[in-house]
Amino acid sequence: MNSFVSDVLVIGGGISGCVAALRAASKGLEVTMLMKGEGGEKSNTYYAQGGIVYKGRKGDPSLLVKDILTAGDGVSYPPAVKILANEGPRLVKEVLIEEVGVPFDRNVRGELDLANEAAHSTRRIVHVADMTGKAIETKLMDVVNKKGNIKVYTQRVAIDLLTEEHHTDNPLAVYKNPTCLGAYVFNAEKGEVDVFLAKVTVLATGGLGRIYLYTTNPREATGDGFAMAYRAGAQLINMEYVQFHPTAFCYGEGECFLITEAVRGEGGVLKTPDGRTFMEKYHELGSLAPRDVVARAIYEEMFENKYPHVMLDLASYIEPDKIKSRFPTVYQTCLEHGIDVTEKPIPVVPAAHFECGGVKVDLWGRTNIDRLFAIGEVSCTGVHGANRLASTSMLEGLVWADRAVRKMVERRQYYFNYRVPHVREWIYTGIESPDPALIQQDMNVLRHTMWNYVGLVRTRDRLKRSIVDLVQLKEDIENFYRYSILNKDLIELRNAIQTGLIIAQSAWKNRQSRGCHYRRS
Repeated sequence: MNSFVSDVLVIGGGISGCVAALRAASKGLEVTMLMKGEGGEKSNTYYAQGGIVYKGRKGDPSLLVKDILTAGDGVSYPPAVKILANEGPRLVKEVLIEEVGVPFDRNVRGELDLANEAAHSTRRIVHVADMTGKAIETKLMDVVNKKGNIKVYTQRVAIDLLTEEHHTDNPLAVYKNPTCLGAYVFNAEKGEVDVFLAKVTVLATGGLGRIYLYTTNPREATGDGFAMAYRAGAQLINMEYVQFHPTAFCYGEGECFLITEAVRGEGGVLKTPDGRTFMEKYHELGSLAPRDVVARAIYEEMFENKYPHVMLDLASYIEPDKIKSRFPTVYQTCLEHGIDVTEKPIPVVPAAHFECGGVKVDLWGRTNIDRLFAIGEVSCTGVHGANRLASTSMLEGLVWADRAVRKMVERRQYYFNYRVPHVREWIYTGIESPDPALIQQDMNVLRHTMWNYVGLVRTRDRLKRSIVDLVQLKEDIENFYRYSILNKDLIELRNAIQTGLIIAQSAWKNRQSRGCHYRRS
C-alpha cells in the first residue's frame, strides 16, 4: 500500500475542489487533489449549462438575498445567504474572470451578458452560451495543472475517510473529538488501495443524482461524499430536500440531457403534448415559477393525463438564430437525437438534479469532525434551504472554497503544525471478483426504488416501503462488498445505497411538505 502525505487533501475536482486547491496552493501549502476521471469532465460543474449568479445592473445584494430566501421556502439560513450574496460577485470577478479567465459572454457594448432564470427578480447570471460549467471547469483545471504545489491524482475513488478513532492504534482516541486524517483511496488503474494522509481534508465530492432512475448528473455522481462522511461520524442535515430539475430530455436507457432553465428565462414555454400551456394553473409566474413548483406541475400533468412527457416550446417564442447562438449545446444535442428545436418542441420530464442538504458545515465549511471541511454540493451551508435558486450552486462552491481556505490560513499554526499519526494499512478481504451483473442489478433496484418511492411526490406508504427495501438491500450489498475484490463500481454501489437510505429516512421523519420535499401523506 502506497502512502502519500500533504498539507491539504482535496477530494473532488469540480469548482469547489479546484478553487480550494488553488487558494491553498497560493498560500504556499502542499495540496493533493483526487479525481475520479482523467480531469474535471466527471464533475457536475462540467455539466452545468445555465450559468453562475453574478450581480444585476444595480448590484444590490439584498435583492439576491430575498430571491434565495423565497426559493428556499423558509429553510434557508439567512447568515449563509447574506455571505453568498455579499462575497459571491467579488469572487466571480477575482477568481473566475481575472485569475483564470473564464470567457463569459458579452453584449455588443462589451458588457457581461446577464441572463435571467426562474425565480430571479432580475437579470444577474453570467454564462458562456449554454456550456458555462464546461468553460469554468476547463479554465480551472488548466490553472490547477500548472501549479507546482498541487499534485493531481486521476482515476482515484475515495473509499472511506480516515479518522483517528477508527484507523489508528491509539486506544485513547475515543475520548477525543473525532479527527480526520485523510482517506483510503482506490487506484482504479492498478486495482490497489492507497492511503492519502493530510493535515486538513476537504470533501468536495459533488452530488448524488445517479441514485435516481432519471437524473441530469454524470455517471460518477453516486453520493460518495455523503456516505463516507456519514460512516466517519459527520452530521448530515436536510437530506430529504432533493431538487428535481423540471426539464430533462431523456433518451436511451434512463440517460437524460439537462435542458437549462435559461431556455425558459429567454422565453421558452411548457406545454402539454397537444400544445396547451398549463403552468398558469400552478403558479402566477407560469413557466418561470420556482423549480420545485415546475417539476411537480409537470409530474401532475404526466400522472393525471398519462403523458409520457410534456413539451418545452422554444421555436414559437425565440428566434432561430438566437436559439443556435444562446443554446448551441441544447440545439446540437437535440438535433443528434432527431429534434430540431428551432422547429419542434422538446419532450421533457423532471429528473433528479441537486441535493440541497448534505454534510452540516458552519459559515467556514467546517464539519463536526476536526480537520474535515466540506464544500460544494456535498455540504449543507444552509444557503439552499428546501429548494435551490437557479445558478447559485456553483457560486456557493466558489464562496465556501474560498472561506474554507481563509479559515485554514487564519488558524495556520493549529492546522499545519500538526503531525498526522500513523494509520493502519488497508486489509484486503475480497476473495473473488464481483459479478458485474449483480452490481448492475442492485444499482437498478436502488434507482427504481428511489424514483418510485422517494421521488417528486412522497407518501407514508411509499417511504415506509422504501426504508424496508433499502435496509435489506444495504445488508446484501455490505456482505457482497466485504467478500468481493474491490473495483470502482462496487465502491460506488456501497456509497449509493447508504446515501439513498439516508434520504429515505430523512424524508420519513419530515412530515411537512416544503420546497423539494412534497408529501401527500
